[in-house]
Amino acid sequence: MSTAPTLQIHADGVRLQVASGTSVAAALAQVPPGCTRTSVTGQPRAPLCGMGVCHECRVRIDGRVRLACQTLCTEGMQVHTDTGTARP
Repeated sequence: MSTAPTLQIHADGVRLQVASGTSVAAALAQVPPGCTRTSVTGQPRAPLCGMGVCHECRVRIDGRVRLACQTLCTEGMQVHTDTGTARP
């Protein structure tokens, strides 16, 4: 049983409860289809490298494009995967 404090974020309008210290990429993996964005050609994308090099996990967080694998969830965070548009 985990004793880590939890917090709530919103991902594409879905409320998620995650443990404190969870990356946005890990939080998004819990929501089907488990991807962080959709490419401009319609292909689902998910984190590949997990260290901020590939940029496959870019999403819009509180209005700014960020890398989901490098961003920790914070209380009330608004995450948008913006199908095909979350570009740097």
